[in-house]
Amino acid sequence: MVTRADIGVIGGSGFYSLLDDAEEIELSTPYGSPSDVVTVGRIGARSVAFIPRHGRNHRFPPHRIPYRANLWALRSLGVRQVLAPSAVGSLRAEYGPGTLVVPDQFVDRTSGRVQTYYDTDGAAHVSFADPYCPSGRAVAVRSARAGAWETVDGGTLVVIEGPRFSTRAESQWFASNGWSIVGMTGHPEAILARELALCYTSLSLVTDHDAGVETGQGVTHDEVLKFFAQNVARMRTLVTETIQALPEERTCPCPTALDGIDHPFELP
Repeated sequence: MVTRADIGVIGGSGFYSLLDDAEEIELSTPYGSPSDVVTVGRIGARSVAFIPRHGRNHRFPPHRIPYRANLWALRSLGVRQVLAPSAVGSLRAEYGPGTLVVPDQFVDRTSGRVQTYYDTDGAAHVSFADPYCPSGRAVAVRSARAGAWETVDGGTLVVIEGPRFSTRAESQWFASNGWSIVGMTGHPEAILARELALCYTSLSLVTDHDAGVETGQGVTHDEVLKFFAQNVARMRTLVTETIQALPEERTCPCPTALDGIDHPFELP
């Protein structure tokens, strides 16, 4: 019997496990292997598949994560809704460490990343004006606020190439554009999810003020991991509660994202 799941979670820096009683599955895809084995189990009545984005030993830097394999593997298991917790820097003084941002937009400032499944055997142009699932976002915001988490509903995530952090000038430029938070992994994850007609919701935990927001030496990787580790239990609780509150039937626009598009390959 093939193990199935209907909800996927892609864990970010410091978030390397989710399911206590789970089956580990090694998968291969047309795009190589995922970041790690996929664990599949249950949270309440929902079946869930989990992948640590960077691998359990954090071996993949942001620009080397096998994004296409990760999303393809989740869909091949039956996943149709994806939650994506991650660590981000704040570009606004009022969004301090510990703030949860559930963005509704992002800006791509990466370079060189493969960001589509449709790069051979024919072109396909997918609508992406609103990159995140409105239903998933609403559920996540309600779940976070019910848990007394300081939550920002909406905002723009700017995704940088990494693995380096921003210069102070870059950070100030991002903030001057009105963008809210900065991270390294939100793209191409979101567009790949859309190309597979998946619901995708970002749960962005502010771990620091980015370089241009305050004086000092700027953020370090150790500081990010330390702060996220201090909050990982709370994030795990939020993910668990959001999973159980997600609708079983998708009535959002995400399932119809590929309507009218000729597929050069068969989706899993």
